[in-house]
Amino acid sequence: MKFIRPRSRKVRILATLGPASSTPEMIRDLYVAGADAFRINMSHGSHEDHARNIGSIRALEKELGRPTTILADLQGPKLRVGTFAGDSVTLKPGTHFVLDRDTAPGDVSRVNLPHPEIYAALLPETRLLLDDGKLVLRVKKVGTDRIETLVEVGGALSNRKGVNVPDVVVPMAAMTDKDRRDLAFAMQEGADWIALSFVQRPEDLAEARKLMGGYGALMAKIEKPAAIQRLDEILDLADAVMVARGDLGVELPPQAVPPLQKQIVASARRMGRPVVVATQMLESMIKAPTPTRAEVSDVATAVYDGADAIMLSAETAAGDWPREAVAMMDSIAQSVESDPGYFDRLHFTQTLPDATSADAIAQASHSISHTVRASCIVCFTSSGSTVRRVSRERPSVPVLALTPRMGTARKLGLIWGVHAVRTKDIGSFEEMIGKARRMALRHKLAVAGDKIIVLAGVPFGTPGSTNVIHIANVHGDELKHEETGG
Repeated sequence: MKFIRPRSRKVRILATLGPASSTPEMIRDLYVAGADAFRINMSHGSHEDHARNIGSIRALEKELGRPTTILADLQGPKLRVGTFAGDSVTLKPGTHFVLDRDTAPGDVSRVNLPHPEIYAALLPETRLLLDDGKLVLRVKKVGTDRIETLVEVGGALSNRKGVNVPDVVVPMAAMTDKDRRDLAFAMQEGADWIALSFVQRPEDLAEARKLMGGYGALMAKIEKPAAIQRLDEILDLADAVMVARGDLGVELPPQAVPPLQKQIVASARRMGRPVVVATQMLESMIKAPTPTRAEVSDVATAVYDGADAIMLSAETAAGDWPREAVAMMDSIAQSVESDPGYFDRLHFTQTLPDATSADAIAQASHSISHTVRASCIVCFTSSGSTVRRVSRERPSVPVLALTPRMGTARKLGLIWGVHAVRTKDIGSFEEMIGKARRMALRHKLAVAGDKIIVLAGVPFGTPGSTNVIHIANVHGDELKHEETGG
C-alpha cells in the first residue's frame, strides 16, 4: 500500500472541476499541485459529465491510497426576468419600469417576472437588483401580479438576466426539483459533502437534511443578507458553511463583504464548524498565469483568519491556467503559515470548549502538545467529531485522524490541519498506542524519539465517546512489528 506524505500546510484547497479540468490527467495534476478536495458544480454540466469526473477522482484515490474529498454544490433557485421583443433594452435612470406576470415579450417599459414569491415578499422602497447588481430598481408599488419601480441605476438588460432581492426574505424553498434530482445523483455517486445554495433561514436546511437521511455532510452557503441575521442558528444546524462572496457582493455594498467574511469565519470557528472562503480568490488567473497582488493579499487574509479551506471556482473550472492557480494558492498558503506571527493571529479568535468531556480533552490536547513539544496529535475516530474538536483549537502540530470508515476519512478532507487515514479498528489500549506510533511514523508525522498525543474513546468503536488522552513516546523499531494492512 502507498502512503502519501501529508501536506505541509494546514488550510485546505478546494478546486472546482469544469471544462478546463475534466480529464483524469488534469484532475491528477490539480491534486499534485495542491488540491485537497474537488467541487462538482451542479449549476453546469450534465450528470454524465459529473459521474465521469467523480469516477476519475475515485480512481486517483485508489492509485494514491489517499481518501479524497468530493463536494457537490447544488444550484438552488435562479430568479430571472423573462424575454424582450428585441432581446435587450436599455433602461435609463429616473424612468419607470414594470415587472409583471404577463408572459408577452418585454420592452423598455416592462418585462415578465415569473416568480410569485417575489411579489409576495416585496415592500415599497425595497430594491431589486438585475444582472448581478449592474441595474438597480427601487420598488414604488407592488401588487399580486405587478411591481412598479423607479430605475435608480440603469443600463442594458437582456433576456433572462438574474434578479436579486437583497432587502427581504423571499418565501421560497432553498431546493428546486433540479436540486432534488442533483442531490439524489450526488448521493448515488458517493459525494462526501453537499453544499446548499439560497440559504436564508435555518429552516432552509431541513429538506436537504431529510432527503440526505444521515448520508454525508451538509454545508450551508452564506450568500444572502438574510442568512447573516440568523447566522448562529444556521451554524447550529449545518455541518459546515461557505462564505459565498459572489452573491454577497451583489446584494451588499462591496465594502460590507470583508467584515462579514471575518464575522462568518470567526463565528464558524467558535462553534466548531468548518468554514470555506470562496469566489474570485484568484480571478485574474482565469486568463493570466499570475494573480494580482490584491488577490494574493485576499487569499492570505482568509488563511490568517483561520478558514478551514479556500476555494477556486472558474480559475480551475474554466480558466486557462488551472494547475498554476492551484499551485499559486498552495504557495500563498504555505508562505502565510510560515510567518512567525501566524499562530498568534490565528488565535485572536477565541474558541471556548463546550462543557463536555470530548471538548475538554480536545482543548487539553492542544495545550499538552505545545508543552511537551509533541510532533502530532493522533485521533482515533468513528464519526470524525473528535477530530473536528481538535482542529477547532488550531494546534501548531498536524492532526492524524485514524478511522475505520472511508466516508469519515473523506469528509475530513476539508478540515484544517487534518491528515485522515482509513485503517482497521482497535480493540485495546495497548493496540491503540502501538497503532498510533506506527501510523505517525509511517505517514512521516513523527520520528524515533518524538512524543505524540493520542486521543480515543473507551469503549473503542463507540461514536462520540472520546474520554482518553495519552502521551506516547515513539520508538524507532515500531514499523518492524506492525500488523499486515495497518
